Amino acid sequence: MSAYPGQSDKPLSESELESALRQIGTERYHNLHPFHKLLHGGKLERGQVQAWALNRYYYQASIPRKDCAIMSNMTDHALRLEWRQRYFDHDGLGEDEGGIERWLRLTDALGLDRAYVTSTDGILPATRHAGDAYIHFVRDKPLLEAIASSLTELFAPKIHSERIAGMLEHYDFIDDKMMAYFRRRLTQAPRDVDFALKYVKREAKTQPQQQAVLRALVFKTDMLWAQLDALHHAYVEPSHIPPGAFDPAALNG
Repeated sequence: MSAYPGQSDKPLSESELESALRQIGTERYHNLHPFHKLLHGGKLERGQVQAWALNRYYYQASIPRKDCAIMSNMTDHALRLEWRQRYFDHDGLGEDEGGIERWLRLTDALGLDRAYVTSTDGILPATRHAGDAYIHFVRDKPLLEAIASSLTELFAPKIHSERIAGMLEHYDFIDDKMMAYFRRRLTQAPRDVDFALKYVKREAKTQPQQQAVLRALVFKTDMLWAQLDALHHAYVEPSHIPPGAFDPAALNG
């Protein structure tokens, strides 16, 4: 499979590799998914937004586990020191409560019981499989590919900006305090991606390495897309909520 245009066996330049990575985001990032268009456009009911936030929690809680898995494969001390900030961003450190706590403040405000959210009992099967697949990918793949999979952060600020503006405009049950997670990521994601992009462009020198890097980013975009496929199938009419999964009607009457 060629993940970028052309069939040349010659490796790409660093600028060409970055362009190929950005093209993957243009074509495959999950801001294009119909469910996100409904979410940002104010077309979902409160229960559907609850289902999204509940399921997304599993992904959020998987991120520090993913970062620990990546660091476990880093033999370079300086690299681990650089990467560990990502872990702190989500699990918190000192006075910074961390991204997971900020996400739980969102689910609290949406009327979801915190113990239920953190138990993950009500998430969709596909949500669990997708999150676990991401952890397994970064644990088992070469470090270069694991780091490359994080490059969806190239595209994250745009989707966070769209989400903040769209949800505040369209939902009377959303306020600015509930957007704290996304506002923080507007500054964290560019910092993280600056390091990861430089690392990938520097280390991916051969054509096979570059193909592997591009496939890693495709894997990550597919994983994010699959989670929204599952949400759309389960909670958008005609809904097909699997046994044991969160049912908005049961909570909201």
